[in-house]
This record gives sequence, structure tokens and C-alpha cells, in this order.
Amino acid sequence: MSSKIYGKLAVTNLRNNRKTYIPYFITATLTIMMYFMMANLSQSSKIGESLSVILNMGTGIISIFSVILLFYTNSFLIKRRQKEIGVYNILGMEKRHIGKMLALETLIVGGASIIIGLICGLVISRLMYMILRKIIVYNINFDFELSIQALLATIILFVIIFFVTLVYNLIQIKLSNPIELLHGSNEGEKEPKSRLLLTLVGVLLLGIGYYIAITTKSPLSALTLFFVAVLCVILGTYALFTAGSITLLKILKKNKKFYYKTNHFTAVSGLLYRMKQNAIGLANICILSTAMLVMVSTTFSLYIGMQDELDLRFTRTFNYTVTGGNKESVTKANNIIAEQAKKNQLTMDDDVAYESKTDMGVMKNNEFVSGKEGAKFADLVFIAYLDEEQYNKLEGKNEELKENEILVYASDPHYNEKELTINGQKFSILKQIDPLSMAGEANSIVKSFVVICKDKETIMNITNQEGFSYTRGFNFVGNKEKIKAVEKEIQNEIVDGVENTRTDIRSTVESSFFELYGSLFFIGIYLGLMFLMATVLIIYYKQISEGFDDKKRYQIMQKVGMSKKEVKDSIKSQVLIVFFFPLVMAIIHVAAAFPMVTRLLALFNLTNITLFAITTLVTILVFVIIYIIVYSVTAKEYYNIVN
Repeated sequence: MSSKIYGKLAVTNLRNNRKTYIPYFITATLTIMMYFMMANLSQSSKIGESLSVILNMGTGIISIFSVILLFYTNSFLIKRRQKEIGVYNILGMEKRHIGKMLALETLIVGGASIIIGLICGLVISRLMYMILRKIIVYNINFDFELSIQALLATIILFVIIFFVTLVYNLIQIKLSNPIELLHGSNEGEKEPKSRLLLTLVGVLLLGIGYYIAITTKSPLSALTLFFVAVLCVILGTYALFTAGSITLLKILKKNKKFYYKTNHFTAVSGLLYRMKQNAIGLANICILSTAMLVMVSTTFSLYIGMQDELDLRFTRTFNYTVTGGNKESVTKANNIIAEQAKKNQLTMDDDVAYESKTDMGVMKNNEFVSGKEGAKFADLVFIAYLDEEQYNKLEGKNEELKENEILVYASDPHYNEKELTINGQKFSILKQIDPLSMAGEANSIVKSFVVICKDKETIMNITNQEGFSYTRGFNFVGNKEKIKAVEKEIQNEIVDGVENTRTDIRSTVESSFFELYGSLFFIGIYLGLMFLMATVLIIYYKQISEGFDDKKRYQIMQKVGMSKKEVKDSIKSQVLIVFFFPLVMAIIHVAAAFPMVTRLLALFNLTNITLFAITTLVTILVFVIIYIIVYSVTAKEYYNIVN
């Protein structure tokens, strides 16, 4: 055959199959564009190291997702074209000729996708820089940079993806005979068998995943078990969609009183057929929807909850601590602060100082024992001790404690004990107190307590340690930019010239918070859009597939006596049930994951559960609206095919 014929056939085939290839081409182009923009952004020399790490992580996720998405959509395309390829084979084209034709089609689609994707990526990259800068409020120069490394990585990755999909298609054709290819698109029309064991495994896995998510209390345990729960839910979802739905429909079918009714008969038989054909696609929609909802809601909550976290951590904008109670270091630090304040004509308010002691250990059965040797990180507990006199001074209280009485602040809101044993000494908890104005003492990634004792002697007895740490906190009053510069200067002088001293400045932490949470929010939205794109693509192909399959069923049902309206209503109800089932399951998954995700957010000091609940509900509502719009648009294409 002439080489020109292959080219003409390839172009003709792409034109005739445009309903399936245009969405594939658009998706491939957008995927290439998004990968390149993320890779190019991560290679920029103008961004910080931590931001670069997060962006590189996002690039890795997109690369894995691109492989899965394009391979999945390609498998749909080749299945829809099996009959067409079978006709070519029967008409005399050898498989090697068909292979050349498919290779040219892949070259046209893949080459055009890569070129257009890279051009769009280059054009939109600067906009991405500007959006990221706006989100993280980070003072860096966002001049556009073209990374040759990112460009080459994008080309190599997607050339490999398109090549692998071509090889897969050629293997499928080589292993099939023309008759199989002719009937390939109708594969799976036989009534599916019940798989009770797989159904039970699905229920069990989903139950385990939900149980872990709901019952895990410790944030560190949640971090350890999160991926176990996710894996169980994913596997359980696939099992229930592929086997559980069919098992349920078969049970309904065996119920003769229920099944042998006009509406029930057509609905159950239709759904049974649809679940066989679309189970994996529906499970994919469910998993992608869940991932998108959790990712967007958590990163959005972290971003908008930053100020709450900063307010909780910083009751004053500048804090420093001298460990071990070294009086010389305290004097030096205070002198540096006084000199800088005088030099820059700044005044201070809310200036407080106190002495405290901290300890780390393990608490079991409400008994705390100092020491962390051999203990699991998840079992560690942090305690800060303060005496009654300083507590009253700090908080404006007038508490009077007896010898074995204490006041307790617990980071765990469910802590409600009446007694606490510390290193063998039992104390009666007079009452639990509200969060303190002590800067940072009540915040820790492990379970933490602040214990108020009668005096310093009591604290030294139960800790068996000499020396208290000195902490001072205050706010500068004046121009914000000037204050930031002065605080930075003071920090540098203290770090360089004062021993055993650490500083904690709100402006510095705020900048790092914006960089971390802003970049996480950016990645969350970016990946969320990719997951949404994949969901829309799967929905579209599902509707196209439903349309081609229902066209024949539509005609058969009319021939056996059902009116056109009855047939249309029956098919429409089945499509709606199947279409929205993944959405309902995704919302259930998110609801089950909510308790565990709140524990994970606690690691980032986000304890505002109401805020997270609101952002989750808003995210779900927006997604439901988008989902309905996508259904409405794709349903039109479905009815055009059927009619």
C-alpha cells in the first residue's frame, strides 16, 4: 500500500471519530499544558526551597495521573473502534497495515497535543506565577523563566505515554481475530454473574476504612493510618461497584413479586446491564470526586484559617525564650530589645515575662512519666509547668491552690479527668482552664498540657530538674514595615550574641505560613482542576458509550410494545440513577473521612472544625452544581445519539 493512503486513512478516521477524539485531544493538550506549567514553575530560581519541594511533589502527582488518565481514555477509544478496525481487516488490510494507520493517528494526535500544550503552557505560565504570588503573598521576583529541563521532561514523558498507548493498541489488535474485533464494542452484553465473595470483601474493606477514619483520635495516629484507610476505601469502592451493585440487582431480580412489574422489570434489567458495562468508570468517577472534594476543602481550610492559627500561636508579635534561666542571657536579650526600641523610636505594649518549665514523656491511664526513650512518637505528651503566682499575674486571676491541687489546660477538648499523676505524684485537678496568653506553650503537634502548680518548689519536685526557662513577649507599636525590619534586626542580634536563646516572631512565621499553606492551596486547586477534568472526560465517554448501547435497546424495547415515552423514561431513570450514584457515594466517603481529616489538620494547628465543615459543605455544593451542569451538557449528546 502507498504511504499516502495511510495518511489519508488516518485523517479520515480521526474526522469520522471526532466525537470521541476531540475530547481526548483537548484532555491530552490540557494535561500536557498543566504538567509543563507546574514543572516549569518548580524549576524557577526565584522561589524558595520549601515551595520548590511542594511544587515538585505536585509535578510528580500530575505525571502519574497523566499516565493513568491518558491510558484509560485510550482504552475506551480503541474499544469503540474495534468494529471499524475489524471491517478494515475483513476488507483485506493486514494487521501491519492497520498498525501503520494507528501509528500515524497517534503521531497526529500526540504531536499536535504536545505542540499546542507546550505553546499554551508557555503563554499561561506567567499568569500562573502571578496567581501563585497573589496566593502566598510572598515577596519574590516573578519574572518569567523558561526551564529547558521542564520542557524536555514534558516532551519525553508524553512521547513515552503516547508510545505505550500505541503499543497497547497494537497488541490488542494482534491478539484478536477479525470476528472478535467486529463484536469487540459489544463485549460484556451477557448477563453478569453474582460475585457474593467480592461483594462481602468490598463491604468489609469499606467498613474498615470508615472505622479507621471515624475512630482514630490522635493526630499522629491519623497521619500513620490515613493511607491505610484511603487504600481500604478505594479497593472497597471498586469491589462494591463491580460486584456489589450486581449482587444487589440479582437479589432484586430473584424477588418475583418485585421484579415482574413493568417499571421494575425494565429498570432492574437495564441497570444490571449498565453496571456490567460501566462499573469501573463509575468507581473512577467516585474516587476522583472524593479526592477532589477532600483536597480542595482541606487546602482551602488551611489557607483561610491561617490567621486563626497565628492568633492561637501568637498572643504577642515578638517572643523570645532563654532556656535554663541564664540571667546573663536574659539581661543581654532585654538590653538588645531596649536599645533597638530606643534607636527606632518604637514603644511596646502588652509586655509580659514569666518563668516556666517544660517536659516530654508518655501518658498512660492518666499517669504521666517523664522520658521519651523507646516511646512511640504518637504516645508522647508535652507538658508546660507554671506556678500559681505567675499564672495569676499573666491571666489577671486570683487562684489559690493547695499543696496537691493543680489547674490544667489540655489540647484535647475531650480531656475531662479529675486527677492527674505526674512522675508518681498524684494531683487533684481543681478545674480545667481556658487557653493561656502564654505564647506558644499550649501548641504542639503532640498532645499537650499546661499545668499550674502551687509554687516553683512543687514544679522542681515533680520534674527533678533545676532552672526555669525565661520567656518574654510583647508588641511593638508603630509602622508595620518598620516594625518587621526592627524585629528581624533584634532576632539576628539575639541569635548571634545571646546563648541558649530562641526567638519566635509572628511576621516571620506568617511569611512561612503563607508560603506553605498558599502553595498547598495552589496545588490543591491545581490538582482539583485536573481531577475535575478527568471526571468530566469519563462522564462524557460514559454518556457516549451509553448512547451507542441504548440506541439498539431503544429500538428493541419499542418493538416489544413499549411506547416511545415509556422507553425514554425508563432509560432516562436508569441513566440518572447510575450517573448520580458515584456522586452520592463520594459525598458519603467525604463524610466518613471528615473526623480523620480534622485530626490531620490539627497537625497544622487548625482546630477550627466549624470552618472546615463550612468549607467542605461549600466545596460539595459547588461540585454538585458543576456535576449537574456536566450531566446536562453531556446528556444532550447522549439523546442525539439515541434518537
